[in-house]
Amino acid sequence: MQSSSGPELRGSNIVLEKITSKTDVSIRRTKIVCTLGPACWEVHQLEKLIDAGMSVARFNFSHGDHEGHQACLDRLRQAAKNKSCHVAVMLDTKGPEIRSGFFANGASKITLTKGENITLTTDYSFKGDSTKLACSYPSLCTSVNPGQSILVADGSLVLTVLSCDEAAGEVICRIENNASIGERKNMNLPGVVVDLPTLTEKDVNDIALWGCKNQVDFIAASFVRKGSDVHKIREVLDNNGGQNTKIISKIENLEGLENYHEILSATDGIMVARGDLGMEIPPEKVFLAQKMMIREANIAGKPVITATQMLESMITNPRPTRAECSDVANAVYDGTDCVMLSGETANGPYFENAVKVMVNTCCEAESSMNFDALYQSVRNSTRRRYTHMSNLESLASSAVKTAIDINAKLILVLSESGASARAIAKFRPSMPIAVLTPSETVARQSNGIVKGCFSFVVDSLEDTDAIVQEVNTEIVSNGVAKEGDLFVIVCGNTHGMGANNQVKVERVLSSYWDAVKGESEGVQVSKPEIAGDPCGAVKGCSIM
Repeated sequence: MQSSSGPELRGSNIVLEKITSKTDVSIRRTKIVCTLGPACWEVHQLEKLIDAGMSVARFNFSHGDHEGHQACLDRLRQAAKNKSCHVAVMLDTKGPEIRSGFFANGASKITLTKGENITLTTDYSFKGDSTKLACSYPSLCTSVNPGQSILVADGSLVLTVLSCDEAAGEVICRIENNASIGERKNMNLPGVVVDLPTLTEKDVNDIALWGCKNQVDFIAASFVRKGSDVHKIREVLDNNGGQNTKIISKIENLEGLENYHEILSATDGIMVARGDLGMEIPPEKVFLAQKMMIREANIAGKPVITATQMLESMITNPRPTRAECSDVANAVYDGTDCVMLSGETANGPYFENAVKVMVNTCCEAESSMNFDALYQSVRNSTRRRYTHMSNLESLASSAVKTAIDINAKLILVLSESGASARAIAKFRPSMPIAVLTPSETVARQSNGIVKGCFSFVVDSLEDTDAIVQEVNTEIVSNGVAKEGDLFVIVCGNTHGMGANNQVKVERVLSSYWDAVKGESEGVQVSKPEIAGDPCGAVKGCSIM
């Protein structure tokens, strides 16, 4: 915080009344991604998730098959239709992975003792025991060196490499802690550039035969390590009718961090995937990586999702830990556009409550932020990085500055592609951004992961006056603003994609439609039809 006499500590606007007052969930800007699974995938349960605040449904293709995911998608779309809400669909790829093998004699677990040695073999057909275990990574012997660590089962087992026998395809390791593990557990090689393709044959089939077929809104690409990985995924999409699908690159290892800027340049969005990242870099460094990635994505104007273990304890408990709520709030302070729930919704009986806790925490964090200062910070950082802004960013910056200066209640964006909405959201206005678009895909994508945006589908963007009238009616009838209040419009004087070139200020009029007709003598102006019930503030489907 900066005052006239110099900088001061943050948090001067946080007082006792804010702590003791009821959470206002009507103004939430941060979006929520929910992973679907057996705990929540029936229609009535999905409706509860939508009511609670889900804006994106994540389908985890590390589990299940196309038939099962299709049945879940059909139920999701029925639930979204029932609720008249725009719920985006995300396909999260399995990606390349390294796993331990199966056990001999039908064993379900093996027990390993600290200080003993174990041999890892690249012969994945080998049935293992506590002395020798198969590994699915063929290049293990040439990728690791003595002294390096191998983490198994999310780090619950730590191995230290002692020697490598390339001819035999074996690596001898020392067991660093007592552990019991099951079959096919994930294995991480911290600091190793693994010799595996980012896009596996399964991933290509999942994207082409399920994702493109169902016109999913996002592909969350696992273990993206360089910019060329994103180009390959886009090629698969383009070749299978998925040109409108956006790519969210998951940064999960050191190589991805090292190539972050080229990945960010190529991708549509970022996921800070802290689970595997915490295996690949020291866990005490993960929060630094999170802050770095979110800041860079904010400057680039690309949406970013913060994921993994945000409310992990709520898989089994009805209440989160205090540390978990602080984690969610700090991600919001860092600048994340979205926060994600995984097992909390997919497998936990408290899936609905987990979303509500996430909603409340995001709203509390947002309520203590200085959005005017945030606007200036984003603008300054962008100019410092790029020297000057693009035409679209300049228009968006001007729209947000105008809205701040006149205390506007709303920014209305007429957008064919969603680019204008994303540009405005980059500058983090305090007021809602209502996105009007003729594209249902753009509506789902903007409502799904773009911070502060709420979408409506319209028949056409050609008649700006008629659209403004409809929004006027919505604003007044839902109590967002009263007669005489101002709102900002971003539109174009021509029709078509990329045509936005105007920032206008309109005043809320209770009799706006009569005024328009009076000013348009002899001209027939038709009232537009907006598809979809606003659906209520908490659901993230309303300008309210």
